[in-house]
Amino acid sequence: MAANGVVSGNSLIVSFGEMLIDFVPTVSGVSLAEAPGFLKAPGGAPANVAIAVARLGGKASFVGKLGDDEFGRMLADILKQNGVSDDGVLFDQGARTALAFVTLRADGEREFMFYRNPSADMLLKPEELNLDLIRSAKVFHYGSISLIVEPCRSAHLKAMEVAKEAGALLSYDPNLRLPLWPSADEARKQILSIWDKADIIKVSDVELEFLTGSDKVDDETAMKLWRPNFTLLLVTLGEKGSRYYTKKFHGAVDAFHVNTVDTTGAGDSFVGALLCKIVHDPSVLEDESKLREVLRFANACGAITTTKKGAIPALPTEADALALINGA
Repeated sequence: MAANGVVSGNSLIVSFGEMLIDFVPTVSGVSLAEAPGFLKAPGGAPANVAIAVARLGGKASFVGKLGDDEFGRMLADILKQNGVSDDGVLFDQGARTALAFVTLRADGEREFMFYRNPSADMLLKPEELNLDLIRSAKVFHYGSISLIVEPCRSAHLKAMEVAKEAGALLSYDPNLRLPLWPSADEARKQILSIWDKADIIKVSDVELEFLTGSDKVDDETAMKLWRPNFTLLLVTLGEKGSRYYTKKFHGAVDAFHVNTVDTTGAGDSFVGALLCKIVHDPSVLEDESKLREVLRFANACGAITTTKKGAIPALPTEADALALINGA
């Protein structure tokens, strides 16, 4: 740690956005109304990415706001227990920590109901940001939920600008949650409003269709989302693996087949694994064979995360990922 309480060194991944509590039914395959009870599971995509990085041995910090309540303190402790620096974490005395009720339907897909009116994460102000921490990031990662309302939107834009000016790679995973947006059109417009600023973008197949208005998941559709300043565009395809696009090459990497229990956090695990590798060897972005190897590792991390309930408990270590790769 540097003297000012900021993690020093050039391999820091700073994740910006929401951390919340998912309440997951004790029984799988039921609707929220039918669930007999719920278990609390810490979540929020940017926080999951930070913990995924730390679990893999990387240096991670989380920037966001929690409620000054039992749940908020619990989440801050979870970051610390998982080796994530909480130098960017703030507490709001006037608002609660966000909650989400998430059910896994019988088909394994998720259904969400959110309690945020407003929640603490939405109240982060630009002037509250730890700018020294953000400036020390080698990679700055974020989603789109923090763009939905002010003042958090302005804080998000300011943090991105400061990170970019300081030379960080900007990594964006929109992590679409339609129930949180006023409308689908507004979601599409705002998600794309910061599209051109990123260096690395990861979308799921569902997000690709949503953002392009296409019903096809192919190279032509993916290229509609490409911008000249991008370094890497990724499309994750669940059990079909992932596709990658750079200025010089593109291709696909197969998935690992595992016994899927819960897909929560699989995309965050994939992103954390990718960023961990890029931060230690940026040449991965220029070398197709290296990138394919990294994406195979990221696919393995994503796959392992689906084999247990909840995101954070399921995030793998490097040894877990290598065991799956070597056993395949």
